[in-house]
Amino acid sequence: MFSTKLQDRSRRDVLKLAAAGVFAPTLSGWLPVLAKAAPSGGTGKAKSCILLWMDGGPTHKDTWDLKPDSKGAGDFKPIKTAASGIEISEHLPKVAQVMNHGAVVRGMTTPEGAHARAKYYMHTGFREGQGGVVYPAIGSLVSQEKGAANGAMPNYVAIGGRSFGSGFLGPKHQPLLVTDPNRGVEDLKSALSLSTFDNRVGLLEQMEKAFHREYKADAINDHKTTYERAVKMMQSKEAKAFDISSDPSKAKYGSGRFAEGVLMARRLVEVGVPFVEVSLGGWDTHQDNFARVKSLSEQVDAALSALVTELKDKGLLDSTLIVWMGEFGRTPNINARGAKPGRDHYPRAWSLAMFGAGIKGRVVGKTDKEGASVVERPTTAQDFLGTVCELMGIDHTKKNETATGRPIQMVEKAKPFTKDLL
Repeated sequence: MFSTKLQDRSRRDVLKLAAAGVFAPTLSGWLPVLAKAAPSGGTGKAKSCILLWMDGGPTHKDTWDLKPDSKGAGDFKPIKTAASGIEISEHLPKVAQVMNHGAVVRGMTTPEGAHARAKYYMHTGFREGQGGVVYPAIGSLVSQEKGAANGAMPNYVAIGGRSFGSGFLGPKHQPLLVTDPNRGVEDLKSALSLSTFDNRVGLLEQMEKAFHREYKADAINDHKTTYERAVKMMQSKEAKAFDISSDPSKAKYGSGRFAEGVLMARRLVEVGVPFVEVSLGGWDTHQDNFARVKSLSEQVDAALSALVTELKDKGLLDSTLIVWMGEFGRTPNINARGAKPGRDHYPRAWSLAMFGAGIKGRVVGKTDKEGASVVERPTTAQDFLGTVCELMGIDHTKKNETATGRPIQMVEKAKPFTKDLL
């Protein structure tokens, strides 16, 4: 009976709000209440993190850890970089010029070889389904620890693809999703006059209060959190960071949505957003590996090098951590899939790269001559996530409580390698 009454009341209220036009600003899925009736401790000084997510699992032997004399080397050649002793792919020549501000972690070794489970694992540090809990992604943890509690801008933005969310931390630390960076955040600017908009928001507030008085539903607090954040962002001057159309640096980043997303990430960091994730898909290269990786590397080369250079020029590189990574690596040997072979999933040994945050041209870990096994400084997902926390001045041993009061450490069993980077 209670459930039926609640649903009927909800439908009536939603119809009234829809008729009033309150649900017009959708804000790209971050704050769905406006669109539809749906229910410190680290030593680092970085204030923001930009995660460049290479969706599909990039091949380490064709990007950061080339083995020209190995059995499955392929045709790519290593080139020298601005960091002494570090060589990377010839298809990353601009990145090579800023490698003195970066590090390659060549000792990554993880247990998950299926895309969905590996993505969840690398974002959270926990295996999917572990303990029956939905764990927060690293972006949500940064939002919680480094974000402005009452700021106008979101503390976690995901550009170009849906990312992992806040889990048991709740809606306050969910990411704002930006599907197309060229279009920015849809409906960010209201077509209504200021007085009309304020009146409609006031109507929503009154109805939420009445609903909560009658039913004491926790979901109302979630709704209140989301629409208040939406209104504050819509009225803020910082929201201009989402508009990349007139940015004079646009051409430096290359063309396409990934380039536009990386440019937007730089603009968001400039106005104080602590975590931005930008996705580039296409790295699942079971077939036609070399042509595809060459094309993808060219996109990364322009955008990543421009990002590092511009942040440095603006005095923001030391306070920004940039991470380039995917969910796992790819096989050191080339498969036999027809005329255009590729590489298959390989979590046993792979690479990621990190820039900014005071990093000075380093290599962490080493694989054997075939790139098949880690022989020096094996690095787990927890080690990596703990390092991200330390570089951002976050205590990764801190415990958060689930809704049932269960304490869960932010990153468990981590052995950070922060000292190896600085």
